[in-house]
Amino acid sequence: MPLTPLDIHNKEFSKGFRGYDEDEVNEFLDQIIKDYEILIREKKELEEKLNEVNDRIGHFTTIEETLNKSIVVAQEAAEEVKRNAHKEAKLIIKEAEKNADRIVNESLSKARKIALDIEDLKKQSKVFRTRFKMLVEAQLDMLNNDDWDHLMEYKLDSTDLKSLKEEEESLA
Repeated sequence: MPLTPLDIHNKEFSKGFRGYDEDEVNEFLDQIIKDYEILIREKKELEEKLNEVNDRIGHFTTIEETLNKSIVVAQEAAEEVKRNAHKEAKLIIKEAEKNADRIVNESLSKARKIALDIEDLKKQSKVFRTRFKMLVEAQLDMLNNDDWDHLMEYKLDSTDLKSLKEEEESLA
C-alpha cells in the first residue's frame, strides 16, 4: 500500500549517535509531504479527468454505434426503395406496353372497318351514279320523244271539259 502524506508526517526516525539534524530532516519531510500531497491531488484530478474522458468516449462510442446502425438501416431502406421502384417501373412499363398493344389493335381494327366502309360507299356511289345516269338518260329520251309534239297538237274545248268533270263527279 502506498504511503500517504500523513504516513510521511508521522514517521519517526530513531536517533543515533551522530545522526542527521532533526530540523533539516523535518523541513525536508515537510517539503516531501507538500510535494506528495500535490502529486496525489494531481493524480486524483487526472483520474477524474480520465474517467470523464472515458465516459465521453463511451458516450461518443455509443453515438458512433447508433449512427453506424442508422446508416446501415438507411442503406437497407434505400435499397428496398430502389428495388420497389424498379419493380413498380417494370409494372408500369408492362402495363403501358399492354395498353399500347391494345390501342394499336383497336386502331388497326377501326382502320380496317373504315376501309371496308369506304369500299362499300364507293360501290354504293357507283350504283347510285349508274342508276342516276340511267334515270337522266330515260328522262332525256322522254324529252326527245315525239310524243310531246303530239300533245301540243291535241285540242280540247270547254264543253268537253264540263262533261269530263261531270263524269268524275258521278264516279265519286
